[in-house]
Amino acid sequence: MKRFGMLTSGGDCQALNATMRGVAKGLETLFGNVEIYGFLDGYKGLIYGNYKKMKPMDFSGILSKGGTILGTSRVPFKELDNPTEDGVDKVPAMIKTYKKLDLDCLIVLGGNGSQKTANRLYQEGLNVIGLPKTIDNDIWGTDMTFGFYSAVDVATHAIDCIYTTAESHSRVFVVETMGHKVGWITLYAGVAGGADVILLPEIPYDIKKVKKTIDKRMKQGKKFTIIVAAEGAIPKEIAKLPKKERKAKLAESTYPSVAYEIADKIRESFAGDVRVALPGHTQRGGAPDAYDRIISSRFGAKAAELIRDEDFGKLVVYLNNEVTAIPLEETAGKLKYVDPDCQMIKEAKSLGISFGD
Repeated sequence: MKRFGMLTSGGDCQALNATMRGVAKGLETLFGNVEIYGFLDGYKGLIYGNYKKMKPMDFSGILSKGGTILGTSRVPFKELDNPTEDGVDKVPAMIKTYKKLDLDCLIVLGGNGSQKTANRLYQEGLNVIGLPKTIDNDIWGTDMTFGFYSAVDVATHAIDCIYTTAESHSRVFVVETMGHKVGWITLYAGVAGGADVILLPEIPYDIKKVKKTIDKRMKQGKKFTIIVAAEGAIPKEIAKLPKKERKAKLAESTYPSVAYEIADKIRESFAGDVRVALPGHTQRGGAPDAYDRIISSRFGAKAAELIRDEDFGKLVVYLNNEVTAIPLEETAGKLKYVDPDCQMIKEAKSLGISFGD
């Protein structure tokens, strides 16, 4: 009988359970009776041997369930070779657990850091398959990650709700979305929510250009403005600094987050009311949308096929409208950024959306 391990690592998202269900159903279809061991709280479960033997019923009814039935945690890749607080060597401990359970493959559902660790375990001789999880959609090598569109739906709904109150009170609202290094959620939700200004980490902004957009709308009789800013949005003057100076400058900020700083800068020359709204971790929560349920099921089926073919060390990806796979080593350590010159940015600008540049 084939034996498989499965874990969810890093931040949670809406479609983790849907993907695990897809993998489990795919394995059962291809192999018949199988044993699946779910490691609790991500790589920590693999390190400490905390797991449970999954039953078929564990994967029933979870297609629409958010979060992860296995729990998750962060074990930073950069600290992988440092012992745990209680002195456990992480990588040897993971290998030991894998071999103790006599696993045929370890399935890792996670983002960039998690897949770097998955690649490390593959290099150490374990059979590993990765599945691209992140609401940020920033995993290099795949056009789409599961969790992204669900997060965009949540962020868009937040913008929709802000839109009506901003219009009613003639206010400027700065809506801050998740995206520390990349701005995919901000871009998609901003366009879907009809934002007037979209600020991304990849396109440093000029606050004067943002104010100009507000003034232009006021002259047109539009007394409210919606600004959607990624949490990693950065002004041009700071972006120009060398990396160390830039980090130091950002660390000096006394604002709770970037949205508050942007709002404060706008108030310096705007007589109207300026407010801030933060959807925050709601963007990770709730049930997965229809798209994520579909892509997760397809990813799961592909993972099972790779395992059947003993094609290990791969990350399941979505490329050119097809579910396929690439080597883990190709994606490990890379981020997929929004290209400032991409077609969607150009189209958004054609709609009159400002990016503060």
